[in-house]
Amino acid sequence: MTWVTWRLQRTETLIAVGILALIAALLVPTGISMASAYRHDGLSACLGTNPSFSCGNAIGDFQARFQSLFSLLNWFTLIPGLIGVLLAAPFILELENGTYRLAWTQSVTRRRWIASKLAVPIAAAMLIAAALILLTTWWRAPFVHLDGRMETGTYDSEGTVVFGYTLFALGLALALGVIWRRAVAAVTLAFVGYFVAPYPAASGSGPRRCTPSTNPEVTSGPSRESRRGSSSPSRSS
Repeated sequence: MTWVTWRLQRTETLIAVGILALIAALLVPTGISMASAYRHDGLSACLGTNPSFSCGNAIGDFQARFQSLFSLLNWFTLIPGLIGVLLAAPFILELENGTYRLAWTQSVTRRRWIASKLAVPIAAAMLIAAALILLTTWWRAPFVHLDGRMETGTYDSEGTVVFGYTLFALGLALALGVIWRRAVAAVTLAFVGYFVAPYPAASGSGPRRCTPSTNPEVTSGPSRESRRGSSSPSRSS
């Protein structure tokens, strides 16, 4: 049963792997260049409590050089949603075409059928999400050293957050598919739902991150706001 499920799932899985490969083709060379510039400019020496006077200009030049790439990477928070709905498509297609009835007339129980049908896309989604986390975490490392991990784009693209986003999109598409049983409509609506779901919470009265207290005697280069002027599709506030 697992082999049959994989045969039905492999096209969408290979497409998802291809998306990951395209992202890697962009991030690997630019990440190597950025890490090299970080070391060449000696920015690690600017992270102490008593940075030199030249650190402000060095950090500002580094951030300005790679700001466009950093802003572009903030859009990659859409990738987990795209992967999730894509991997849900084969299951919804089977419901739409009614081929599940044939499987139920064989020796396969309904519980085993649903378990195998969900295990393969969930496993594929988690593996691809893990690879995406490793790639983006490595790429963002110089910016994280300078600004920390609580920038919205960084927080949304590292750690278990990406797993949660991917599973949310996958589960939403599956739920809509079970109700609607129209693959294209369910996948499209699920991706739209993934995109808009965070905004009501972001605009509500939920808890906010507190502004960190700072020591005015310690300076560490230009303020973060100076390079955060561009907008990005942040998924948390």
